[in-house]
Amino acid sequence: MGSSETAKIDSLAPSAKLVVKVLEYEGPLTQKELIRQSHLSSRTVRNALNQLERIDMVEKGICIDDARQNSYQLVSDGDLVEQSDD
Repeated sequence: MGSSETAKIDSLAPSAKLVVKVLEYEGPLTQKELIRQSHLSSRTVRNALNQLERIDMVEKGICIDDARQNSYQLVSDGDLVEQSDD
């Protein structure tokens, strides 16, 4: 993790930090899976994901198993550099 990512994480709410750690260890997950893994409420996970999306730390995609759900994953350092260059 780069210093810019560390600074972003330091400013996050504890629930958002937990979501980052769960995604870091488990890889891409749906919101339902994040709720189960983190033991946080659905509202708390939703707020944490929104906060992480606003600062470009997670990206949302379509879940392969169920297209009605979104899959969330951490944005890699390389993706952060590419986005800032555009």
